[in-house]
Amino acid sequence: MVALKTVLLLSTSNVFMLFAWYGHLRTLGAKPVYVAVLVSWGIALLEYMFQVPANRLGATVFNLGQLKIMQEVITLAVFIPFSVLYMKQPLKTGYLWAALCMCGAVYFVFREA
Repeated sequence: MVALKTVLLLSTSNVFMLFAWYGHLRTLGAKPVYVAVLVSWGIALLEYMFQVPANRLGATVFNLGQLKIMQEVITLAVFIPFSVLYMKQPLKTGYLWAALCMCGAVYFVFREA
């Protein structure tokens, strides 16, 4: 149950993170950069409200390396639909290769447990 809660919190955090980091490129391109920064900071605050509890909870059952790799896998899993559906970017085969590399990272980090 802790693992599932951690994944759900990290996934939610990542959605906010992607909007904070990249959403302004689509929605605030005509605004001054300080507006994009302030909006991004507000969104990032929401991100941290999920990320910090996720890491605190996850640290009770995962080591730091496992949490980091889990975060990266979730980031890629959330980034691909965000990129294609929201940012209207083409789906690239490089995402598949990156996902395969992540599978290797997951294997090596979690096999030590």
